[in-house]
Amino acid sequence: MTKSPMQRSDEFLRMSGQFKLGALVTEASHPVTANLSEVAKQDIAAALKLLFEADADVLRKFREFVASGRAGEIQQTILRALKDGGRIFFTGCGSTGRLSILLDSIWRDFWQETGRRRGDESQTKENTETPHVVSYGKTDYEDRTFSVMAGGDFALIKSVEGFEDFTEFGKKQMTDLAVSAKDVVFAITEGGETSLVIGTAWAGAAAGAKVYFVYNNPDDILCEHVQRSREVIQDPRIEKINLTTGPMAITGSTRMQAASIQLCVLLTILEMVVRELVGDTPTRAEVDPQVSPTSSANAVPQQFLAQLETACAGLPSPEFLASLAQLVALEEATYREGSKSSYFAGRFGIDVLTDTTERSPTFCTPPFRKFDDDQATESWAFLFVPEDWTDKAWVEILKRKPRCVEWRESEIRELVPEENVERTLETVKKISPTELMRYKIGSNGLRYRTLIVADCAIVVMAAAEKEAARKFQLKQLETARANNVNTCLIYFGTEKPEEYLNAAEFSTFVHVPKTNLLLDGVTRVLVKLVMNALSTCTMVRLGRVLGNYMIWVVPSNLKLIDRATRYITRLTDLNYEQANRLLFEIIVYVEPRMKSDRAYPPVVGMAVLRAREKLTNEQAEERLKSGF
Repeated sequence: MTKSPMQRSDEFLRMSGQFKLGALVTEASHPVTANLSEVAKQDIAAALKLLFEADADVLRKFREFVASGRAGEIQQTILRALKDGGRIFFTGCGSTGRLSILLDSIWRDFWQETGRRRGDESQTKENTETPHVVSYGKTDYEDRTFSVMAGGDFALIKSVEGFEDFTEFGKKQMTDLAVSAKDVVFAITEGGETSLVIGTAWAGAAAGAKVYFVYNNPDDILCEHVQRSREVIQDPRIEKINLTTGPMAITGSTRMQAASIQLCVLLTILEMVVRELVGDTPTRAEVDPQVSPTSSANAVPQQFLAQLETACAGLPSPEFLASLAQLVALEEATYREGSKSSYFAGRFGIDVLTDTTERSPTFCTPPFRKFDDDQATESWAFLFVPEDWTDKAWVEILKRKPRCVEWRESEIRELVPEENVERTLETVKKISPTELMRYKIGSNGLRYRTLIVADCAIVVMAAAEKEAARKFQLKQLETARANNVNTCLIYFGTEKPEEYLNAAEFSTFVHVPKTNLLLDGVTRVLVKLVMNALSTCTMVRLGRVLGNYMIWVVPSNLKLIDRATRYITRLTDLNYEQANRLLFEIIVYVEPRMKSDRAYPPVVGMAVLRAREKLTNEQAEERLKSGF
């Protein structure tokens, strides 16, 4: 039976005490970007500079972490686990889920490339779907990392509605992978309160694994306001890694500084682990000749910090800001005209996928569209990688076969109340491997998304790009220019390659300091910072942010319903309960379009107009077409 808006609001309000998160630091407004939307209207480069100034919080916290010496302690814990046949789990939801998959991909890519240099084939790749039956050798490190994202790998593309709200789902995803006492678990949640991620921590602790809880809010605030967070923080079996940086550049958008500091810290730890493991083999020089035998793993944190500081110092320069501002203006104009952008990436495929898919839940843009879905709105942005077939493309991005949630009805009945079984079954059907393969991100999908005049082709290129990938990217630029399509290139490297930069009408060179880091972690952080700034500033220019509040937030889970409700109270004279009831009226109004991936108006904007001007849903939607 379908519930009315009033019933759904009542249901939320009864449990809202554990999802009212306005007191958290990550939900506060950042003083540096308080007037971001006004600045962006006048000067794109100035707005970009503000975003990079907010990233100074990341460097500050990273310096503190490096000085603490904790990286070495955590590295030793991981090494002991790996040498005892254990595995490393990265778990997360939304942005931290994508972060977990990125870390898994970077680790696997290193060992795969190491194997290719030695002429070896992957020893464990075919066993990634049945990790509980794998017997690990002393040096088969490639298949020792596992990412667990709320909703499985499908959620990389599109948020899985409500999945993160259930602790039992997190436990189930971990037990499916047979977490054990030999393993190490990094349960990563920016806010420190995500139910599913907490469930993965509990599953790891119950199995006897070493569990690290990685989060970005002060302990005292979390313990006072969120019971589930307090229980984890105060559990002696679980070690805490608190990486609080302060408010986000866009209020509540933890994909930014919170996820960035987590990427810095965890890549540093993985680099130390890899450096030690490679140092134990006779093939160290074959892995990377730049890394001398005296390059101690203990020196990695300071090396990473120094190189990251050098890299970030160039981002606020007038020259760089001007070049990136051109790309913002072009992408903004593309979407204003109802046109689309296609990104082309090789080495940074997973990084670009992360940024382009995060735009949908953050700014209410149309999500990636399945190749055969004619009813869904065309995606504003999409990604293509060089591999021809879709299945190969996904393996290339993930560095393993995709792992989607495939629970049987009997399993679901053990997890949720009877009244939620049918809805959960329907959700699980929509996030299967078959459904994931409908997103044709390989080159065979190009014919389903032809670029025409006023569209935009954007290449994100690495200096260390494989030759086949570089040829693919340059070919896309050549084809686009021949068809009068706008072209952009973002190049990450130590030196400017004019022959590549001249292949596009607009180009941005991102200087990367010379590095001997085996996982190339500084570059990966730099890619994230630049892509975040580009996409965020574009959305600010398009009116999706007011001040530094993301007023186009998509209320797809309990945390985001609370956030949307709070935004409505700030912008109207409604109290929390009144704002929530109005919000659910509007959610029901737009829900058919939300579920079918069709364009729909911002629920917060509609609520504000309805409250201020006493409009109907239809009138508010029409009014929004002429601007908020």
